[in-house]
Amino acid sequence: MAYFEWAKDMEIDGGAIDADHHRLVDLVNDLHTATSVGEGQAVVADILASLIKYTKTHLKTEEELMARMHFPHMEGHQRGHEKFIEDLLSLEKKYQNGSITVASQLSTVLRDWLSLHIRRNDKELHQYFKRG
Repeated sequence: MAYFEWAKDMEIDGGAIDADHHRLVDLVNDLHTATSVGEGQAVVADILASLIKYTKTHLKTEEELMARMHFPHMEGHQRGHEKFIEDLLSLEKKYQNGSITVASQLSTVLRDWLSLHIRRNDKELHQYFKRG
């Protein structure tokens, strides 16, 4: 069983946003798998790099969609995105400085992002899609 399972309550648009979120689920599961067999340190750099690149692209796409739709909660949503990127960049810096706890910290950050941001904040976006 995977560390984090995709669930129906995470669906936002049935398209590009959900596909990107599936990618995030894959990354957190890849990291957890590696960590559980003692290889977290070996894969964390690649996962972090992939995650930072993916996240910047995904969040930009999501924010452009919100702007086109005149999503009323966009400013608060963007602040959440900025905080997530800051967290990732902070973990990348810790890793570069030799921290051996980054893999487990990253796993927690990703799990929380999937559980909290997508299921709460992105759900507002989902509800707005349904109205529009």
